[in-house]
Amino acid sequence: MPGMIAFGRRWGIASDDLVFSGSFELFVRVLWWIWTLALYTLHKGKFDCSGGRVLHSYLVVLLVLLAFIILSLCAIVYVSAQGTITNPGPRRSIPVLVYVRAMLYVPELIWAILGAIWVSDDSRGCEPAEVGAVIAAVVASWILLLSTGVGVLFVFDPLGSRLPGPPSQEQLGVRDLESSEGSQLLSTARSVAVRVWESRLRLLCCCLPQDESHRAAFSSIAQLVSGFFSDTDLVPSDIAVGLALLHQEQDKKEQCRDPDEVLSHSPSSPIAEDLEAELEKAAHCMQFAIAAYGWPMYVYSNPLTGACKLSGDCCKTQSAEYDIVGGDNMGCHFSSILHSTGLQYRDFIYVSFHNQIYEIPFFVALDHKREAVLVAIRGTLSLRDLLTDLSADCENLPVEGVSGTCYAHKGMSQAAGYIYKKLLNDGILNQAFTIAPEYKLVITGHSLGGGTASLLAILLRSSFPTLQCYAFSPPGGLMSKALAEYSKDFVVSVVLGKDLVPRLSYPNMEDLKRRILKMVSNCNKPKYRILLQGCWYELFGGDPDDFPTEMDRREEELSQPLLGEETLLIRGSSSYQSLASEDSPVHCAHLPLYLPGRILHITEDGPSRRSCFSQVRYRAEWSSETAFRSVLISPRMIADHMPDAVLRSLHSMTQDRPFNLCPSSLSNSHLNVI
Repeated sequence: MPGMIAFGRRWGIASDDLVFSGSFELFVRVLWWIWTLALYTLHKGKFDCSGGRVLHSYLVVLLVLLAFIILSLCAIVYVSAQGTITNPGPRRSIPVLVYVRAMLYVPELIWAILGAIWVSDDSRGCEPAEVGAVIAAVVASWILLLSTGVGVLFVFDPLGSRLPGPPSQEQLGVRDLESSEGSQLLSTARSVAVRVWESRLRLLCCCLPQDESHRAAFSSIAQLVSGFFSDTDLVPSDIAVGLALLHQEQDKKEQCRDPDEVLSHSPSSPIAEDLEAELEKAAHCMQFAIAAYGWPMYVYSNPLTGACKLSGDCCKTQSAEYDIVGGDNMGCHFSSILHSTGLQYRDFIYVSFHNQIYEIPFFVALDHKREAVLVAIRGTLSLRDLLTDLSADCENLPVEGVSGTCYAHKGMSQAAGYIYKKLLNDGILNQAFTIAPEYKLVITGHSLGGGTASLLAILLRSSFPTLQCYAFSPPGGLMSKALAEYSKDFVVSVVLGKDLVPRLSYPNMEDLKRRILKMVSNCNKPKYRILLQGCWYELFGGDPDDFPTEMDRREEELSQPLLGEETLLIRGSSSYQSLASEDSPVHCAHLPLYLPGRILHITEDGPSRRSCFSQVRYRAEWSSETAFRSVLISPRMIADHMPDAVLRSLHSMTQDRPFNLCPSSLSNSHLNVI
């Protein structure tokens, strides 16, 4: 940090990021040099074929060229390993070394071309071993050259050409937002960043129709993403270092916490029996939420038998007792739903696999076991769903009888509105309750489906006062405080472990950015050491290192922006302010959003690291949204979000309850912990 300045532009790589890439290339080049030297030594004086003199010259020059390249790589690796992330002074010669290394690519390219010409024209009459060795050398040269080209494209920063002007006389060269020059520079940089991100999204989603709704979604997402790190000069490796340090700091705090401590924010109204009943209902509904994903999730959850079970049902002509709307021409999705839920064809009222932005698949079925009309909404499974997820602006969602400001996640609010209109305007719910008038309405979904289900439940609450909603792993940035409080009477959110998604909200991400900046600025170790130790810790565990909190610099130095002369940190930004104090508030222009309803938090009981073959035991407790106001860094932050993991934990607690009761819950049952 900051990004390296070379060839008149900023790159998406820092001067201390060349240790690993340089070491790898150095290893390859040394092996190549040794192999070429052995080839030359073995055939010295034997180049008597028609092109032997050319071959001799080729190998000699290649040895000399590789020697110069190896020396330049040694210098780059050594210098890049000096200093710390926030002290690039010892690495100021890196751009010069990069220029030298780049110049060596020119003769290497020329020699690779000459080698290819010799192999194709002048190799007749030479030993096949000699020709094969030269071919291998030429191929290796082209592979390395092409790899270098791909690497340059990978670290190319489209915004890098807009370098700041000459540094001002302010301390550390930080631009003040109050100046017109600074405001204009920042505004221009942000507008360019938005256009760049829009182009990236259009390229990523090139297979989708470029209509008005998609363009609006691209613009909204681009503004959100581009503005997140707009006041910093972080490269990807800096973020990786910050996450590694933050993970170890969080683990240290967790180790110091009393294992029998019960969260003080657990609601006191529900009793333990209520918690057990909710677990039973949640485990049952989760089967429908996971079934909504169709055949991909069924095959993923049953890797050995799933494809075989579905193969006999796909492509069959199904009965017309249900209405399928697009997306399942071969019937595989619906067949997997039948296998997952155990229902019959006649139990389904409506099945939709139609999928567009803000329009997600769902099905309506009669659940005779629980006497319910069940609406199951699918989670993220396509690029269109991802665009719906990332449309995270706030949208007004007025609800009659709710006091306070009512707003929600734009993408999921529109998805809920789409399903709401289908259910009521098309008479789907009316048809279901005509068949089973005594049944109650239950809505469920996982991830995107869970967030949409919660908002749909709020919209339908006035028409169906007894409805219930079970949202599994819903996003944290979902609805306003007023709607979250209103939904506690009929919505239960189930969160597993350190799942990332229920902790995803703009304030939480701003807090994560602030903590990453503090970790990076306070650490006095080289980046390569932090990354190596972080990888070891993630793979093999051990005791968290103490270096995340080591500070060798004076406090007044840490109160200034990092690497001020070339940084993009600005005085008015929350990231700048956060460097001064751990307790500095995070100023966020985005409205706060919360998890829906009551929150049922399931965690593993026992040490955070365990053997792959050890039995997992879980505990469940009522929690509150305050427990999800920060992102927890863990290898399981993604695994805990997977629907099969959520279903497995629920089954473990409901079907094997005698083996999963925690000792603390037996003696403290009044604390609502199982």
